[in-house]
Amino acid sequence: MAVERIGEMTLIELKQLIKHEVDERLEGLLKPKTTRSLQEILDSIDQHMWTPPPGTPSTGELLREDRDA
Repeated sequence: MAVERIGEMTLIELKQLIKHEVDERLEGLLKPKTTRSLQEILDSIDQHMWTPPPGTPSTGELLREDRDA
């Protein structure tokens, strides 16, 4: 495709250019962003999970409290 300007392209050439650009962007989005294994990710989630302190009301208790207020 040796055309310098889009206005000089045929419709087929323009469609090929658009398809090429879209394919390149999709490839970039679909590549994995991490090299960690699934097990490493799950272990990390377990290590960083927050546990509320004892005596903290449950979600249901908080909802009932809001509803009854």
